[in-house]
Amino acid sequence: MTARLLWVDDEIDMLRAHIIFLQKKDYEVVTASNGPDAIDLCREQRFDLVLLDENMPGLSGLETLMQLKDIAPNLPVVMVTKNEEEDIMDQAIGSKIADYLIKPVNPKQILLTLKKNIHQREIVQEVTQTGYRQDFGRIGMQLSEQLNPDEWKELYRRLVHWELELASTGSAMDDMLRMQKEEANATFAKFIKRHYAHWVQHPDERPLMSPDLFKRCIFPRLTAGRKVFLLVLDNLRYDQWRAISGELADDFDIDEDLYYTILPTATQYARNAIFAGLMPLQIKQMYPDLWVDEEEDEGKNLNEKALIAHQLERFRRREQFTYHKLNDSQAVSQLLTQIKQFAATPLNVLVINFIDILSHARTESRMVRELAGSEGAYRGITQSWFKHTPIRQLFRQLAELDYDLIITTDHGSIKVDQPSKVVGDRNVNTNLRYKLGRNLSYNAKDVYEVREPKALLLPQPNLSTAYIFATGNRFFAYPNNYNHYVQYYTDTFQHGGISMEEMLVPLITLRPKRR
Repeated sequence: MTARLLWVDDEIDMLRAHIIFLQKKDYEVVTASNGPDAIDLCREQRFDLVLLDENMPGLSGLETLMQLKDIAPNLPVVMVTKNEEEDIMDQAIGSKIADYLIKPVNPKQILLTLKKNIHQREIVQEVTQTGYRQDFGRIGMQLSEQLNPDEWKELYRRLVHWELELASTGSAMDDMLRMQKEEANATFAKFIKRHYAHWVQHPDERPLMSPDLFKRCIFPRLTAGRKVFLLVLDNLRYDQWRAISGELADDFDIDEDLYYTILPTATQYARNAIFAGLMPLQIKQMYPDLWVDEEEDEGKNLNEKALIAHQLERFRRREQFTYHKLNDSQAVSQLLTQIKQFAATPLNVLVINFIDILSHARTESRMVRELAGSEGAYRGITQSWFKHTPIRQLFRQLAELDYDLIITTDHGSIKVDQPSKVVGDRNVNTNLRYKLGRNLSYNAKDVYEVREPKALLLPQPNLSTAYIFATGNRFFAYPNNYNHYVQYYTDTFQHGGISMEEMLVPLITLRPKRR
C-alpha cells in the first residue's frame, strides 16, 4: 500500500473510475459522501491525505476543512471544487490546504498532487542522491587537475550546494560527501601552499583577498555616487550564508560571490587587514600604535575605526563614515533607534559578532555543543538567530534606505576532529589552528610551515619566530594532558588555519528591491 486516502464528495459514486485508478496505483481509498462522516472517519482512523469537495450540502467543504484541521493539524487536505471564485480560493489557502484542484479533474492531476504532498520527500531524496552520485565523479576528476582560484570557488560552491541538498532530504550519503570534502581540503591546502606567497608579494596577480575589499569593492561604489553599508559578520561561513539568504530574497536583489581571506584566518589578522587595506606586517610597520602582538594582553581588534580612517586617508577619500560593533541583540536594538541618522552618511560599517561568539560558546558550553552538535545544527542556530532577533529588523530597515549593502566576513571556521601534536615554549599562542613561536616541534606533513614570516607579510616578534598553519580538519594539541585536550576540542568549530571553510568566505552585495 502506497498511502491511505480519504475522498470526501457528495457525488462520490461518480468518481468510481478515479478511485479504481488510484487503487491500481496501490493507494487505499476510503470514501465519504458528507462532511460529518469525514470528520468521524478522521477521528477514528489515520490518513495520509484528504481529497475534499468544496461544494457539499449541509456542512460545506470549508467548514469541514476547519474541523479536520482541529483534529489533525498536519494532515494534508486537497480541495476539489467546481467553484473558481477568488474568495473561495483565498479562504481555502488561508486555511492551509495542501493543494487546490478544479473539477473536472483527471486521474493524472490527482496522482501529481499525491506525489507532491505525500511522496515529495522520498522523490526529492532519490533525485538529489542521484544528482550527487553523478557529480561526485566530476568533482573527483576536477580535484586531479590544476584548478585556478575561480575554479576553486566554484568547486566549493558545488560542495556546499550538495551538503545543503543532502541535509534537507535526510540522505544517508553524508559520509560520502564528508570524505570528498576532506579530499578537496587536502588538495586545497596544497594549492594554497603553492600560491599564497606569490599572492602576498604580487597584489595585482592574486584573487580578491582581505586587504583588497575596500579598494576593489567599496571605493568604486562610493566613486560612482552610491552609499554603502558594510556588514562584517565575524566568522560567517558560506553554508551559513546560504542558510540565511532566503530570509533576504523578498527585500533585496542578491549578488553572491566568495573571496580569499588571508592567513592566519583569525580576527586579529584578517579583519584588521580588511579595515586597513594592508597585510599585518604592513599595519605594524605603518601604524605601530594600532597593531597589538600576540603575546600582549591588550585586545587585538580595538583599533578598527582608526584603521578605516587611515585607509580612507591613504586613498585620498573624503567620505564621512560611521563604525559600530554589535555583540548582542540589545546593541542591535539600540542601533535601530538611530538608523535614520545614517541615511546621509556615504559609508557605514557594522561589525556583528554573534556567530563568532556562538562558535566559542559551542566549545566552552556542553549545552550549546549539544544544540549545535552537527554542521546542520550549527547552520540552523545561525538561521534561527537571524530570523528571531533584531538583526532581521535591521535588514528590513536597511531595505528602506537607498544603499548598497555588502555582507562579508573576516574568516570562516571548520569542524575539527584530527589532533596533531605540537610542542613549543610557554609564549606560544593558544589558537588551535595556527601557532607562532620559537623552537616549535610538529609533524611537517600536517601543516603549512612558514619559517620566514616576512615573506607572507606577517609580523615576526623574534628573529627565530616561525608560523605553522593546520590543514584540513586538524587541530593542534599539546602532549601534556593530551587525551583530555583532544576529547575537549574534538568536533568543535575552529579557525586560523587552511581550509575551504575558513578561507573561501562570502562576499554578498544586496540592493533593495524597493529602490
